Amino acid sequence: MASLLKLFFSILATTLLATSQLANSGDPDILSDFILPPDLPEPDEHFFTFNGTRGIFDATRPTSFKIAKASLAEFPSLEGQSVSYAVLQFPAGAANPPHIHPRASELLLVARGVLEVGLVDSANRLYTQTLQSGDMFVFPKGLVHYQSNVGRNTAVAFSAFGSASAGTVSLPTALFGSGIDDDVLAKGFKTDEDTVRGLEAGLAPPMKY
Repeated sequence: MASLLKLFFSILATTLLATSQLANSGDPDILSDFILPPDLPEPDEHFFTFNGTRGIFDATRPTSFKIAKASLAEFPSLEGQSVSYAVLQFPAGAANPPHIHPRASELLLVARGVLEVGLVDSANRLYTQTLQSGDMFVFPKGLVHYQSNVGRNTAVAFSAFGSASAGTVSLPTALFGSGIDDDVLAKGFKTDEDTVRGLEAGLAPPMKY
């Protein structure tokens, strides 16, 4: 386990420089109040309304980390508005693994429970904080970050993004679930192929928001 942890933090350090280059992209400015889809010649109040998260807190509490998002893909009215949103639900002990958002900063507000959050800057410094209900934390664009429920009960947080399509790159999945040759990964991280295959095994599909 200790060797896997050392390898993981080595991965974080190695990928920071490459991922920081992605942070230069963002939403373009628009020259109108809003952008209509081609099949909608005239907007009404429904165009500006999103109901995709209605009833989210009435449902059974999730048994694993869960995201409900309102980004450009789910809410076309966000085109050109440089904003999107996500609701994050963490059962006790659940975590949102290290990842980046290449096109947006993230402002997280804890609404319920206790979350440990952390980010790693381009100088490989780790910043961690334990947040309680009502606390906020900002994750700058393109920097590696994570959240983990360190409380005994379900935690809920809201994330606002400075892009209609922030993008998410999960580091474990990008490195060990993308099909990069095991030999290349083993050489790159100075380990063996069996260790690489162990890291690849059981990777969950990446979260997208």
